[in-house]
Amino acid sequence: MAVFGKSLRQLSSVASGYIALRASLTLLLLSWPCPSLGKKKLYIGALFPMSGGWPGGQACLPSAQMALDLVNNRTDILPDYELELIYYDSMCDPGESTKLLYDLLYTEPIKTVLMPGCSSVSTLVAEAARMWNLIVLSYGSSSPALSNRNRFPTFFRTHPSATLHNPTRVRLFQKWKWTKIATIQQTTEVFTSTLDDLEQRVKEAGIEISVRQSFLTDPAVAVKNLKRQDARIIVGLFYETEARKVFCEVFKEKLYGKKYVWFLIGWYADNWFKIKDPSINCTIENMTEAVEGHVTTEIVMLNPETVRGASNLTSQEFLGALMNRLGGKNPEETGGFQEAPLAYDAVWALALALNKTVAPLKAKGRRLEDFNYNNHDITAEIYRALNTSSFEGVSGHVVFDAQGSRMAMTLIEQLQGNYKKIGYYDSSQKNLSWFGNDVYIQNSQPYLNNMTAVGCMMALAAVFPLGIDGHHIHRSQFPVVCQFRLWLLGLGFSLAYGSMFTKIWWVHNLFTKKEEKKEKRKHLEPWKLYATVGVLLAIDVLSLMIWQIVDPLHITVEKFTREAPKGDLDVLIQPLLEHCTSEKMNTWLGVVYGYKGLLLLLGIFLAYETKSVSTEKINDHRAVGMAIYNVAVLCMITAPVTMILTSQQDASFAFAALAIVFSVYITLVVLFVPKMRRLITRGEWQSEQQDTLKTGSSTNNNDEEKSRQLERENRELQKIIQEKEQRVSELRNQLVERQALRNRRRPSSGTNQNHSNPSPPSSQPDPKSLLPPPGYPNPASDNHSSLPPSFSNSSNLYQADSKISRNHCHNSQIPLLYK
Repeated sequence: MAVFGKSLRQLSSVASGYIALRASLTLLLLSWPCPSLGKKKLYIGALFPMSGGWPGGQACLPSAQMALDLVNNRTDILPDYELELIYYDSMCDPGESTKLLYDLLYTEPIKTVLMPGCSSVSTLVAEAARMWNLIVLSYGSSSPALSNRNRFPTFFRTHPSATLHNPTRVRLFQKWKWTKIATIQQTTEVFTSTLDDLEQRVKEAGIEISVRQSFLTDPAVAVKNLKRQDARIIVGLFYETEARKVFCEVFKEKLYGKKYVWFLIGWYADNWFKIKDPSINCTIENMTEAVEGHVTTEIVMLNPETVRGASNLTSQEFLGALMNRLGGKNPEETGGFQEAPLAYDAVWALALALNKTVAPLKAKGRRLEDFNYNNHDITAEIYRALNTSSFEGVSGHVVFDAQGSRMAMTLIEQLQGNYKKIGYYDSSQKNLSWFGNDVYIQNSQPYLNNMTAVGCMMALAAVFPLGIDGHHIHRSQFPVVCQFRLWLLGLGFSLAYGSMFTKIWWVHNLFTKKEEKKEKRKHLEPWKLYATVGVLLAIDVLSLMIWQIVDPLHITVEKFTREAPKGDLDVLIQPLLEHCTSEKMNTWLGVVYGYKGLLLLLGIFLAYETKSVSTEKINDHRAVGMAIYNVAVLCMITAPVTMILTSQQDASFAFAALAIVFSVYITLVVLFVPKMRRLITRGEWQSEQQDTLKTGSSTNNNDEEKSRQLERENRELQKIIQEKEQRVSELRNQLVERQALRNRRRPSSGTNQNHSNPSPPSSQPDPKSLLPPPGYPNPASDNHSSLPPSFSNSSNLYQADSKISRNHCHNSQIPLLYK
């Protein structure tokens, strides 16, 4: 057995090696170096975080380079151009990124597009980019704030917004009927804006955030406050490094176990809690114990279908090629491995968009290599091309919504030793479906359904020995066939009908009791259901064993009247009919029929009694009732008829076989077709959802999201207006009081020259402070209907001699670079 297991492991290793080799060869063929003489270079300025809160560049950079190699060797995409990546390590730090952005913009060569990663870095880059007429395409930014087109007019991202997690969380809260939750967040913009969105959504759903804690670097106090305020359902929003700190404190405070449910972000590495971290003093065992059972929500980032998209690679071939490029690194310990398909598709989205601009620019007498930081037309064409992108990538179908973000399905996982996929949520369709464990199916008691299916198969198998006689087998083997008939029919009936009877019995037992038994209705222990089926099965097994031991079945031959064939007077035919029987056959049949007949009658009664009951505990009990009616009627007709037709073998077999087949198939159809239909229409492989994603028909969803965003902004503005009005009222009151005081102090003979009238404080800001910095585009001017309002006009920051002056970095621009 050990040798066999070793062989299997070797075979698995060979198969894995073959897949990786195949992917590598595919990539090698696609990226075979071609002469680039005569090609003009277009430069991409990129920031890849190789360390910091999210070290996503560790896998995203190789992925982007792999995409560039393929693009540059394609003859049908940018045949006259070569893309080159100029990148720095941003460390996921806005301060460091400010310096790197300065180096990218103020050193040659000119960059056509910027590609940042972290949300905090993307916020900095995207807000400054419009001053240089630059398109920004991010692969790893999830901050909801980046969906603001007025603030970030040239920003696109292949990573969906983090707010896509919130509808999933709210739906789960509603499904599990939780009315109070708690939150703990790291104080960065991405998590603050995500939490603001979550707060609004749970408020609309009637759910209260009872505790809201935040921290900057040390979560100890925040975790203690959660414990002190008895938080049970906790949503955590923080980066991976801070997650280790949080759960080390969670272990110390014992804020884990069956009484607590933690909701985390799903884009951490799979073994994030096992990575050695000098900033915490908890062991791996402590961390493993603390994180067990937490739920994560994660955007689906890898195409589950085996299709070849724009890059001519399937998602699995891409993974194989990426693993080869990573040089054997452990994916679980490689930052950004999950987001790598997004970086890969970001490069392809850019390449296809640039390729799409070549013809329109040529018609205008322009070329891509003519781009500079003052050129509005080229940037506008790139914007239009990206805005209309639609292609199949390794991360799924790539299409951008009105805010430049992608819509995607959300995967729900739970840590059960390792991460288990438990469901999907499609926010556009508002469908929550469990991955291989749909709540609808789970509430129908799937183990009992499996028993029913097994019992039906055993009953169908009994049809074959019913049709066997001495013509097919030797007479000495016939008693074995007799036993097969008896056991298959008996056990098949006990499993199939017994499982259905158990459901109806417990529905009646739990939901037709008096009011004082209400508390017992809330809990349905599955082991009691299985025990009931086990009892029914044990009764059958025991009775059949006693029958077989005491009075075993044997073959008997029934002789009929001899018949003389026509045309031959010297021959007589003796018809013989073989029966399976025992000495006290009628007694045994009476006992079996009586016992099972009572079960059938009781099942009909219980099905009738529970026909109006509505419960999610066993949600298919009405279908079970219909199946019981079907089985009961057919059995009550078939049993006496087959006893009457014992001497007519053809009619008896036909009647019994048809009754078995009809009862089994009707039972299977009634019980399982609704479940299959639900899986098809609401499961992870729902074709309508995939078609919606592929065609990019997210207009309604975009409108809803835009409407929701406008409502939020409207509420925020109303709050601001109320605060301003209150402040104005206070200032007016102060002005009146000062005026009255001044009048009381003023001498009757005239105005005291030693007192001057104080000017009332003005609530209006200095008009100059409202003006944009020199060269910054005015949001009010909009000469291009296809572009965001604040994008059309840009500053003349690029000099005619192609030299970039550092003096243009005006002090008033600094607040715009980082907020």
